[in-house]
Amino acid sequence: MANADERRFEVLRAIVADYVSNQEPVGSKAIVDRHNLGVSSATVRNDMATLEEDGYITQPHTSAGRIPTDKGYRLFVDRLSEIKPLSGAERRAITSFLDGAIDLDDVLRRSVRLLAQLTRQVAIVQYPMLTNSTVRHVEVVPLTAARLMLVLITDTGRVDQRTVDLGDVISEDSVSRLRTVLNSMLAGQRMSEAAAKVAELPDQSPAELRDTMTRVCTVLVESLVEHPEERLVLGGTANLTRNVADFPGSLRQVLEALEEQVVVLKLLAAARNPGAISVRIGEENEDEQMRSTSVVSIGYGMDDMLLGGIGVVGPTRMDYPSTIAAVRAVANYVGQILAGR
Repeated sequence: MANADERRFEVLRAIVADYVSNQEPVGSKAIVDRHNLGVSSATVRNDMATLEEDGYITQPHTSAGRIPTDKGYRLFVDRLSEIKPLSGAERRAITSFLDGAIDLDDVLRRSVRLLAQLTRQVAIVQYPMLTNSTVRHVEVVPLTAARLMLVLITDTGRVDQRTVDLGDVISEDSVSRLRTVLNSMLAGQRMSEAAAKVAELPDQSPAELRDTMTRVCTVLVESLVEHPEERLVLGGTANLTRNVADFPGSLRQVLEALEEQVVVLKLLAAARNPGAISVRIGEENEDEQMRSTSVVSIGYGMDDMLLGGIGVVGPTRMDYPSTIAAVRAVANYVGQILAGR
């Protein structure tokens, strides 16, 4: 029976491969002609009947071949014994393209553009989560005699700028002292710890700086807390329109859902650990609008620290091995680049 089960899986694998490649229902004769399974058309037909009865494939209309169901894709993905590796040229292209980035924003923009090109799907990357970042430096820049710019820089390269209206003139010496106090208290602190320390800074500051520090801390705390609406970059949305038939009656819903930040964040929610691939197929997606899609995602980070998620959204008729390889490779390079910043 184990041999029969294995043979049926090979039939399923053939149906997935052909349907992903050709977007046409697959018949038994095509499987025998294209795949060296070593069995007759009658055996393949019997195996297809069993696979259909078990819910792994379905017949879209009478007298047609079969196509995989979500359950069929799930079994195929779960049984992937090896992921198609990227070619040396693809790996060099990723390295060259991402190494040219000048800052965090550029790294993430390049990442989604590259991943969308490699997979021909919609690429998504999440900004490094502040909860897992530390303060590298706080710069204080005088804009006018009574206005400052605060620049918060994290260890992941995230930069946040905010202005502070002081209501009074501040001297260069006071600006320098303010910068020294802020960095002595906050540099090297995890963001959550830094946010807690900010509340204590006014009381710990010299009397002549207390009012200024109060205004500065009121603004600075906004840079230290998470802002989910600012955390995502998308690219390649137009790729979904290449094969509208993959989203029968639902492409518009998918595109509308991708405009909702909360929905997209949910798509990356399964990316909990750096290096651990998550594949959600069709009905496995929580949001009803996304149930004609598959989501391949992974966490990126430095060592064992998760900084954010990265992934792609496309139709369930997806080249899963190549997509998984591309997502994993780009996430790995993003983590390496941020580790070196």
